[in-house]
Amino acid sequence: MRRGTALGLVGLGAGTWLLARVERLRTAPVVAGELDLTVVIPARDEAASLPRLLSSLGAQVAPAARIVVVDDESTDGTAAVARAHDVEVVAVPPRPPGWTGKAWACWTGAALVTTERIAFVDADTWLAPAALGNLVADHEERGGLVSVQPHHHPELPYEQLSLFFNVVALMGSGAFTPRPAEPVVAFGPCLVCRRTDYATTDGHRAVRGEVAEDLGLAREFRAAGLPVRVLAGGDAVAFRMYPGGLATLVEGWTKNFATGATGVRPAESALVTLWIAGVAQIAVDLVRRRDAEAAVLYGLAVVQLSGLARRAGAFRPWSVALYPVPLATFMGVFARSLALTYGRGEVTWRGRRIATTSRARSGARS
Repeated sequence: MRRGTALGLVGLGAGTWLLARVERLRTAPVVAGELDLTVVIPARDEAASLPRLLSSLGAQVAPAARIVVVDDESTDGTAAVARAHDVEVVAVPPRPPGWTGKAWACWTGAALVTTERIAFVDADTWLAPAALGNLVADHEERGGLVSVQPHHHPELPYEQLSLFFNVVALMGSGAFTPRPAEPVVAFGPCLVCRRTDYATTDGHRAVRGEVAEDLGLAREFRAAGLPVRVLAGGDAVAFRMYPGGLATLVEGWTKNFATGATGVRPAESALVTLWIAGVAQIAVDLVRRRDAEAAVLYGLAVVQLSGLARRAGAFRPWSVALYPVPLATFMGVFARSLALTYGRGEVTWRGRRIATTSRARSGARS
């Protein structure tokens, strides 16, 4: 067996192991009635995304007792859009040094909560009618911090380039293998916890300067002896990432990925690297060799990736068949993220510079 073929097969095996059993948020019927829950939505220039989320929250079988949109210095009418949906809108006060914008917005909203539970939901997310009730039911059983990675719904062709990012986000959790370990990560777009547990861990204040605040929250909850649970959104929770164009996709994943990778366990990190190397080798071999063996292996990679992609989002078959294109995007953006994170010490997102190292964060406004 050729060395490239062996690497490809081992890599495919690693990918199968990492997402062998993806647990999704349940979609069971729920009892109608108001939940003892406040939904906090941090929103910066989210006028285009908010209507879908707020409409879905208004259609819940078991609605939240309170919905708070925290307007994070938006310039596009975000607050007006939220008020038009008859929800509470709060403007962030001046941000202290050392806080990221999202952490400060979440902390501002959490300070207003009086219900038993808090749900932090990103503005580009939307929920099926029973999703809030099922989130609370799941949290009632498990406690701690429950997080959901929404099912990605790309609409424009360039959005298909997020394919590998979304798949790897699930893989890196380590929660979906045949022998899952307690997650060391959480998924920031949808988080649920008790208000008292949030106070015990110091919530977003404990992770105020971290780019990947969701990983920091998972760490703080574990340190307090509280469980962390991760789920895939499936048919219950969805989002559309970076609809503002290719530049926002690159900027957003640059912000998220290199820092997020440092929070993954070494075992999962090694397996993800092996999978990426394997599918990359398969693509290279197809171009170099152009023989039957290389074609069969490429076909196996496409079949596997098609199954993995369905766990993470609604990606088009053509983007899977042409997977070297989104794979090259993944590798290029990841390299850019590493360079900015550990070279320059900062990344940018929506007009803000965000420090990524402790030295850069000291005395910086992020």
